[in-house]
Amino acid sequence: MTQIAFLIISLLSLLLLYFGTSRDKRLLLLFVGWQILVGIFAVLKVFEKHPNFFPILIVVTVALTFVLLKRIDKQKLNPKTLLAIHILRIPVELILFQLYLQSKIPNLMTFKGWNFDILVGISALTILFYQLITNKELDRQFFIVWNIVGIVFLFIIVSLAILSSPLPVQQFAFDQPNIAVLEFPYCFLPTCVVPIVFIAHILLIKDRKTTANIDWQ
Repeated sequence: MTQIAFLIISLLSLLLLYFGTSRDKRLLLLFVGWQILVGIFAVLKVFEKHPNFFPILIVVTVALTFVLLKRIDKQKLNPKTLLAIHILRIPVELILFQLYLQSKIPNLMTFKGWNFDILVGISALTILFYQLITNKELDRQFFIVWNIVGIVFLFIIVSLAILSSPLPVQQFAFDQPNIAVLEFPYCFLPTCVVPIVFIAHILLIKDRKTTANIDWQ
C-alpha cells in the first residue's frame, strides 16, 4: 500500500511541476526519462546490491535539477501550483513513518525524530486556504522567509538521509540504516520528489507574482 501511495505522490509531483512551469513538455520528458532509468536500476536491485553506486545517482540528479532550473521560463510560472507541491510533504512524511515501522529508515528521519518537513507541508496548505478564502495580499518578506525555512528543513532531512545510508559516509543509524531509498519506488524520493520540492522553492522565491498576491486564475 505504501508503495502505491508513494508512486502516486511521485507522479503528482511531476504533474504539478509540469503545470506550474508553463507545461514545457521537453523538461517533463527529460525528468521522466531520468526517473524511468532510476526505476529500472532499482527494480533490478542494482542499488541494493551495490549501494556505493547510489551517490553517482545523486550527483546526476543534482546536475539535472540545476539544468531544469536554468531552462524553466520564469515569466510563465503558476505560483498556486508550485505552492501545492509542498503539500505533498505531508503524505511523504506519513510514508516515511511507515517505513520506519518497517525498519527501512531510522527514527531520526521521521517527524518523531529530526525531520521537521511536515511543518512546511502543513503551512503550505494553510497558506493556500488563507489566500483562497480571503484573497488578501501575501507579504513578500514573509513568503521569502517561508521558502528559505522550507529549503533549510529540506537540506536537514537530505543530510540525515545521506548520513544514515549504508555508505562510507554513514554517521548515524547503524542499527537501522536508511535502506528504503535503495529500493523501488522509494528511490524516487531523492531523484524526483526532493529535487521538485527544491525547484518549487527557488521558483517561488524568484517569481514576481508572489510580491503581493498569489495569482489564483
